Amino acid sequence: MFITFEGPEGSGKSTQIHLLAQFLRDQGQTVIITREPGGTAIGDEIRACLHNVAHTNMTSATELLLYSASRAQLVADIIRPALAAGQFVLSDRFFDSTFAYQGYGRGLDLDLLKQITYFATNGLQPDLTFLLDLPVATGLQRRQQNGDEMNRLDRESITFHQKVRAGYHELAAQHPRWCLINADQSVAAVQTALREQLTAVAPQF
Repeated sequence: MFITFEGPEGSGKSTQIHLLAQFLRDQGQTVIITREPGGTAIGDEIRACLHNVAHTNMTSATELLLYSASRAQLVADIIRPALAAGQFVLSDRFFDSTFAYQGYGRGLDLDLLKQITYFATNGLQPDLTFLLDLPVATGLQRRQQNGDEMNRLDRESITFHQKVRAGYHELAAQHPRWCLINADQSVAAVQTALREQLTAVAPQF
């Protein structure tokens, strides 16, 4: 099963992924955790380039293609082999981030993004996508308080991040694979909600 985690900055995706992975392992499942951009040696080099705060002149097209290149490598090296082996794959972001950030946030053409994404993933779709949602200001404040890396995209304007969040809501309304989770609550409460939603989709858990 392929499960992706999406959401604004500071929504707690990484924490929740590791907790859910442990829950699944306790049920006897083999679980692979990965992230975007990155997840492979090549992808991690692309991630460093994308997140470098010095690259203020990076164009939206360059940004899109770099994310897609990292994604293509991740799908080929990690995700498809794991799924073929019957393993769970939990990914901190996947192609929906491209639609939210480069589509709704940057204003790139959504139909073009669909074509590029299909090419990069060869049509791979998540089985389930959790949207960990919270107000933009709350999420950015969390990152600052936790001392997290503030990368190039984190430093974008509040208006940009609000467009991204609105984009996520648009995407979630269009596809039944999405589950909206209120991330503006305790870690334990969010994890409980995730497990309840997963159980509803896959009753064996």
